[in-house]
Amino acid sequence: MISFRTPLPDLQITFYNRLTELRDIFLLDALLAVVADADVELLDLQLKTLVSKKVIRKVASWGLRGEIVFPVPYILKKSPYLLGYYRLLLGFSQKEFYGKSYGFNRFKAMEEKGIIKPFQEASLEPLCKVLCQSSEYLLERVAKLSKSAVHELTLLTLGPQLRGGVLNIFGTRATEKVFDLIKTIVDPTIVSSNPRMIHLRNAAGRMVRVEFASDPDICIREELPSGSFRNLVAIEIKGGRDISNIHNRIGEAEKSHQKARKEGFVECWTMVGVTGLDMELAKRESPSTDRFYRIDEMTKPGSPEFRDFREHLLARVGVRD
Repeated sequence: MISFRTPLPDLQITFYNRLTELRDIFLLDALLAVVADADVELLDLQLKTLVSKKVIRKVASWGLRGEIVFPVPYILKKSPYLLGYYRLLLGFSQKEFYGKSYGFNRFKAMEEKGIIKPFQEASLEPLCKVLCQSSEYLLERVAKLSKSAVHELTLLTLGPQLRGGVLNIFGTRATEKVFDLIKTIVDPTIVSSNPRMIHLRNAAGRMVRVEFASDPDICIREELPSGSFRNLVAIEIKGGRDISNIHNRIGEAEKSHQKARKEGFVECWTMVGVTGLDMELAKRESPSTDRFYRIDEMTKPGSPEFRDFREHLLARVGVRD
């Protein structure tokens, strides 16, 4: 028998108890469409197996069917995507839900791709059992649920998830912007390039690579005669414009730069999307950063930060101005 750890939705209970107004429901549509075409007798049988009669009666007294808050194998087989609905209802991010804590990582493809494989299907009952326990924990600590309240709970979880996606887009675009600027500056020396890497030849005749990476975001390395590489510059890019969060992001850059130093990078640069950053404070928060740049300023041809970035970039890769 497969064993899972039961996740307890304490944060979602706090959110629920602070609700002051409820909006029209639309996130339940997918679930209700599946239920409309379901074998209700089989559905009720599975609910009785997984959920106590007392709780089922409590939910019914609110005018709700049990599957609104309790997942059962029958529903998840008909629409594997609905695992995401129950995850949101319980207030867990994808990272937390499919991480190592609860053992649910094997089911991630159900939510993302809407598919269910034999090994997942074989584990649906224990999965639903622990999720039903989570739902019971939730129901015991709220006064009453309605369809609108259920909708509101899923939105409370979905909002930060969407915000995280937007921040990732900002970060990717900022990295692309810096990468394109580097390409423009070293253009006369480029031997070959693709969207993720630039190969150039410096004044000493050696090859230098500028690479998109993940940690750091951009790295610059020089190829030595032996075939090994000298790590020149590690660049961390924090493209978000939320000034209230920038100091956390600089802390993340500092951790990355500390790692880069251990890997032998000669210099570490940090670039930020926030324009009103206190540079002196930023330097104290990330002492491993040799140079800070504001992306909007450094990408303006002729600006002081553009000239500084261009000068130091050409010096590090070994190209004459």
